[in-house]
Amino acid sequence: MPSSAPYYLKGSFMAIRFNRLVGWLARHGVSLAGSAEMSVRGRKSGRMQRVPVNPHAHGGSQYLVSARGHSQWVRNMRVAGGGELRVGRRVRAFTAVELPDEEKLPVLRTYLEKWGWEVNQYFQGVTARSSDEEIAAAAADHPVFRITVRN
Repeated sequence: MPSSAPYYLKGSFMAIRFNRLVGWLARHGVSLAGSAEMSVRGRKSGRMQRVPVNPHAHGGSQYLVSARGHSQWVRNMRVAGGGELRVGRRVRAFTAVELPDEEKLPVLRTYLEKWGWEVNQYFQGVTARSSDEEIAAAAADHPVFRITVRN
């Protein structure tokens, strides 16, 4: 992966606070619109890293989409190949396989339909109503993993 791959680290003050709140709520058993806290083993530290995510169901499968691009959790997932999703005491281990860009279009469109209100700022003007070509052009900037829950 080239070092110029987008990674939208900075969020607004409110976005950062909201993310922390969503993670805290998930750890304590409250899921907002299906959100969860994901843990994935750090590729360098070996420690579990936690981040709030929006697991997305599409076509009978579940996916994790990185709205913020090639983030640290994405880089960790590529090495770890899976992790855990938590909502309260319910912890589900999963394996993950990254989708190639040409398979992302339908997943990204339905993801933006459901979560666009929260993530549109990271898609550079691409929305659920954008053309197939526009969404496909944005696909390389937004890794997508198909996850399979093991338990």
